[in-house]
Amino acid sequence: MSDILFEEVPCLDLADFISGDKRKKAAFVSKLGEAYENIGFVSIKNHGLDQAMQDELYAAIQNFFSLPDEIKSKYERPEIGFQRGYTGKGKEHAKGRNTGDLKEFYHVGQPLDQISNDDPVKEEYVANIWPKEIPEYKDISLKVFQTLEAAGRIMLQAIALNLGLKENYFDSKIENGNSILRSIHYFPITNPDAVPDDAVRAAEHGDINLIPLLMGASADGLQVLRKDGKWIPITALPDQLVVNVGDMLERLTNKKLKSTIHRVVNPPRELMNTSRYSIPFFLHPRSEMDLSCLDSCVDHDKPKAFEDCTAGEFLDERLKELGLKK
Repeated sequence: MSDILFEEVPCLDLADFISGDKRKKAAFVSKLGEAYENIGFVSIKNHGLDQAMQDELYAAIQNFFSLPDEIKSKYERPEIGFQRGYTGKGKEHAKGRNTGDLKEFYHVGQPLDQISNDDPVKEEYVANIWPKEIPEYKDISLKVFQTLEAAGRIMLQAIALNLGLKENYFDSKIENGNSILRSIHYFPITNPDAVPDDAVRAAEHGDINLIPLLMGASADGLQVLRKDGKWIPITALPDQLVVNVGDMLERLTNKKLKSTIHRVVNPPRELMNTSRYSIPFFLHPRSEMDLSCLDSCVDHDKPKAFEDCTAGEFLDERLKELGLKK
């Protein structure tokens, strides 16, 4: 497939894939593959997450992040790599950096009561942590989690077909997967001169997981690095989700699908004292999923670029690189 330099992220209609119309479905798969091999990002509509759900979740997280730091810190769990509950300001940094990002966030994972006792993965996870000060956060978080997980499953079915795999290739691999709903607050900077020169809201990085799904943020700032070295802005419209290729999917496909570097830049100095909120859903597989490069993605011209590992091993390694796990 020839290189295409997109000026903006392509928008696809998920309804085309599930319409029952074979031509629409095939066109969706083809356009998705073209975008993922070139820029690594698409936006989708008709994904199932309505505006009322988004508004309700944003309202809840704004209420939580407005609490005093000493109250929020009660919900920190560094002993589990901050994989549930709150992570304080500046505690995560991008791979290869030491300066913390200008953000704080809250993690929600698979609800344990939804996993059968017969599934061994249940023993790997810890229970979600819910802030008692914001009682409405639990129900809307779980509702959004399950809605985005369902949309992600459909996206992975399209990705599987694009890779020449069976449509349901990923279904069992993501069942009760180690997915995370991350509510992020890029907090106001009232004294920019006191911030390290290289501190940014989110330094350039790739996402760890298979595919992240991102609803519209409360402000601009997300940028994607195109393959010619140009940064282009991304804004998810209210009815769209941005869905990109994560590092695990790039690894599985031996770089056929691109986990594109992206960042969240600081606003202009006069707007540094304003908040930005963002809520990505990181769709992870089960820890035992084999991330070894697919045979169909390895040949003489594209030799195997990664060592074999499982999703759990890769996640553990990356959490240490991000400063979240010792």
